[in-house]
Amino acid sequence: MQRRDIARGLTGAGLALATPRLARAQSDWPNRPIRLIVPFPPAGGTDVISREMGSRISTATGWTIVAENRPGAGGNVGIDAVAKAAPDGYTIGMGQCSNLAINVTLYPNIPYQPLRDLSLISLIAVQPNVIVVGKTSPIRTLADFVAAARARPGGLTQGHAGSGTVGHLSEELFDIRAGIQTVIVPYRGAAQVATDLIAGRLDGYHANPLAVRGMLDSGDMRPLAVTSPRRIPLLPDVPTVAEQGYPGFEAMNWTGLVAPANTPAPIVARLNEEARKALTRPDVVARIVAEGGEPNPSTPEEFRTFLAAEIEKWGKAVRDARVTAD
Repeated sequence: MQRRDIARGLTGAGLALATPRLARAQSDWPNRPIRLIVPFPPAGGTDVISREMGSRISTATGWTIVAENRPGAGGNVGIDAVAKAAPDGYTIGMGQCSNLAINVTLYPNIPYQPLRDLSLISLIAVQPNVIVVGKTSPIRTLADFVAAARARPGGLTQGHAGSGTVGHLSEELFDIRAGIQTVIVPYRGAAQVATDLIAGRLDGYHANPLAVRGMLDSGDMRPLAVTSPRRIPLLPDVPTVAEQGYPGFEAMNWTGLVAPANTPAPIVARLNEEARKALTRPDVVARIVAEGGEPNPSTPEEFRTFLAAEIEKWGKAVRDARVTAD
């Protein structure tokens, strides 16, 4: 027998032996805890939805899902840990618009490529920004804001909670779309942005709806628009940007479950099934809606198509606005 034939025979024998082992591993899955990596600190929005989903899936299936916070580099550290984990179904992660779409362009040396290095399980939820002004501002509508900015190019200021965040890029996108020029000021967190807006030291802010809900209820802030395609249940009286003369404008944060690339398809399918079931539970839906979002389950294929479009959209925004990472 030729050496090439021997090698081919050994390879075939190895595959024949490996296939039953792989099948057994998949059929026994999961027989130990599943690690859910949260790429942001505890108590934030991504952490809350991650733990909610982990808890609901665990309750429904009897699986043990353990959340592990791995923050850093705008979420890159945690997602890189997922990408480099063994593709055996025992490590998954909660990706977000920033670390799966925006950061691909924002960070020149990002250590992973989402479409190449991750298996996409399901989208989880979407959440818009709400454009707000302070209580003492003379601006009462989005049209007022645009008119004021056009009257004083570079005279209005907007704050954001970090370079490359959805809130930041939403401000940049709207300035470009409306043909206005404002001074966009970076902060190290949302609390100081809110303080300066209420004090009149800032003119505008594209905020997380949940983060400013109390200040909207108290009258310390005034909402002008939401950046979603349609109005949201949390703020039903606040019109969209699109309604106010900018059709098609949309700037949404979102979350989605991911796993390492090459995670077996049956495991991805089962995780998808359980995530989609959890997102139909009334208590889970109510929790997401109360945070200003809405459930957005998908198939893995739909998630992949969506993510490719988001990478292109936010990449253009980063380049057009000449945004760089902090």
